Amino acid sequence: MMDLRDKADLFHSLHTRDGVLVLANAWDVASALLVEEAGAEAVATTSAGVAWSLGAPDGDRLDRDRALDLIARIASAVRVPVTADIESGFGDTPEAVAETVRGVIEAGAVGVNIEDTVRRDGTPVLRPVEEQAARLAAARAAADAAGVPLYINARVDVYLRGNDAPEARLRAALERAAAYREAGASGIFAIGVTDPGTIAVLAEGVDLPLNVFGGPGAPPVGELAALGVARVSVGSDLAAAAYAVARRAARELYGTGTYAALADGIAFGELNDLLARRPG
Repeated sequence: MMDLRDKADLFHSLHTRDGVLVLANAWDVASALLVEEAGAEAVATTSAGVAWSLGAPDGDRLDRDRALDLIARIASAVRVPVTADIESGFGDTPEAVAETVRGVIEAGAVGVNIEDTVRRDGTPVLRPVEEQAARLAAARAAADAAGVPLYINARVDVYLRGNDAPEARLRAALERAAAYREAGASGIFAIGVTDPGTIAVLAEGVDLPLNVFGGPGAPPVGELAALGVARVSVGSDLAAAAYAVARRAARELYGTGTYAALADGIAFGELNDLLARRPG
């Protein structure tokens, strides 16, 4: 059985081999087990999906301890490495980010996503590069002190914020990626990019494994791999799709009084047995 360091080493290696690491983000134990059963080499959490499942909106408004508890539940339930989306770090200071990272490692995860968005007066904006670099450096120092080579996936939110020209966005994304690499990031997550040409330039220009967001509107996984992408994740989309089924079924039940939307559900015994077989 692998210890935490072995899982961390394995998770790093999944980003540097031929091919692409595909992550269908989970939000609870059952979804994590279903993702693992489907053939996932690692399980990633979605911060939005986790927050929704615990009754909170996304955007650094979920209590850190509740998030860490959910991460621990997932990490103990699956056999593959787990990476946790910790939003912007669950804290205003680099020291708070370091505390979160220590909690993530104690929970049994070997990777984190840290975004460079901050909400000021309720509005999401990009953190200054130096400020975000300090937060990433604190995360790296905390992981090193714990003796775990944590995979730090530094999210670059340039393509989610503002309306700059494409050339300016690309330049800003590459500048941020370089600063985050220097601060100790293991990979770069350029969220919001779907244009193949831009993805190819980022993959060439970012001197770390590149993660992009898959899903409707994005190129298929095979095309992304050919463009040089190392990791494809779907964030909250899987959770949102599951909640869409719940809404559709509920509206049908209270509307026509029929049950068609429930017809494709996983059989009770199958899902129950999946939970019964989990290692944790």
